[in-house]
Amino acid sequence: MLKRVSWFAIATALLWTNVATAQQYPMLDSVASRLVQKYEQSSCEQLWQERATKQGRPKPQGEENAIQMLHNDPHMRAEFINRVAAPIANKMFECGMIP
Repeated sequence: MLKRVSWFAIATALLWTNVATAQQYPMLDSVASRLVQKYEQSSCEQLWQERATKQGRPKPQGEENAIQMLHNDPHMRAEFINRVAAPIANKMFECGMIP
């Protein structure tokens, strides 16, 4: 019985943390979701082509602003990386973009 109560308490705490984080960074939630969706829905060939065409080109101003916000806010940066790292790394591994 004590184990069940402990697991319920842990699950509730994790859920509360996720809800609080989503409310704290609503823009981050939207950007992270779109980025993960892009990687999940793109083929390896599309990702390779996009990588090749973006080499050496300047980033759009909106992307530069988002990157600057992540540089300035370590908590936001950590939350963003926690959300996007695993799905993106898995796709890049599947596509042979990382060893």
